[in-house]
Amino acid sequence: MDRRTLLKSAAALAAPAVIRPVSAQNPITLRFHTFVPAASNVYTNVITPWMHKIEKESGGRIQFQGYASMQMGGAPAQLFDQSKDGVVDVIWSLAGYTPGRFLKAEVFELPFFTYDGEGSSRAVWEYVSANAADEFREVKLLAAHTHGLNILHMKNKAITRASDLKGLKVRGPSRRATQFLQNVGAIPVGMPLPSIPDAISKGVIDGAIIPWDTVPSAKLGELAKFHTEFPKGMPGFNNSVQFVTMNRTRYENLPADLKKVIDNNSGADVSAMYGRVISAADPAVRKSVIDRGNTVNVVSAAETDEFIKLTEPVVADWLKEVNAKGFDGQKLLANARELIQKYRPKA
Repeated sequence: MDRRTLLKSAAALAAPAVIRPVSAQNPITLRFHTFVPAASNVYTNVITPWMHKIEKESGGRIQFQGYASMQMGGAPAQLFDQSKDGVVDVIWSLAGYTPGRFLKAEVFELPFFTYDGEGSSRAVWEYVSANAADEFREVKLLAAHTHGLNILHMKNKAITRASDLKGLKVRGPSRRATQFLQNVGAIPVGMPLPSIPDAISKGVIDGAIIPWDTVPSAKLGELAKFHTEFPKGMPGFNNSVQFVTMNRTRYENLPADLKKVIDNNSGADVSAMYGRVISAADPAVRKSVIDRGNTVNVVSAAETDEFIKLTEPVVADWLKEVNAKGFDGQKLLANARELIQKYRPKA
């Protein structure tokens, strides 16, 4: 080998590897993980279109691999940490699955606090951005929202007043909901959504609190005969804080233009979209259970006021816990209430 050939060979060995640009032929793949089934309202009508929109706006340079029903392993309560630790790239989950971790954001899960899906979602995003960003500091928060109003679904007993719940085993979606159930004499049972059908069919629970849109996934149209909601214009039973988070390192390593695509599909308007589209399914599901012959009870205004009075110890407990962490609970509560009123539907 002559000297010129030797130098060329050495240069080739020393040269850095060619960095292939991100392209539609060489896309960045993001793994999206959640606990809801692929046929659920939120996955079909919200998450999937959101992923497709990002793929389109990135020119195919971002591609999603969606995994529903915990297909990548773990339990629903582990989803937030999966996005934090990079086990997956993006997740959708509920704050209530990790009690106490999102204490300040939890204010929106207090009973009889929210009025709708879209307005409450705008309130949640604005509140979290101003007051609870530290609770999501380990990830990139893309959306924070609620669903429609939670409804009480019972297998065999109609509920028209708070005292009707005494002694009944009811699944609560969050610890504030289970506290409230305990206050009215029910036996609260905590469990994730996928466990509801088996639990109610076997008599482990007598009923469950979930929004209308989730009834098909939980099979409560078939398994429950009675459904209880509150008068139009009144706050609903309770709500759940839900979120989309992305692994922070994964986000920060994106090219600037692809970060912008993610940013354009995050924030207040996207949070409101999640709440709006999720709750848009509620009327059709409500009609479907009536068409099956089920009974929907609307609690009277007077009995609703009685329910609301029974929430006072739950609010007091949240305030006590928040204040013990060094925060101004009254100020946070007042801000959350102000935002709910700012964005609630104006009938």
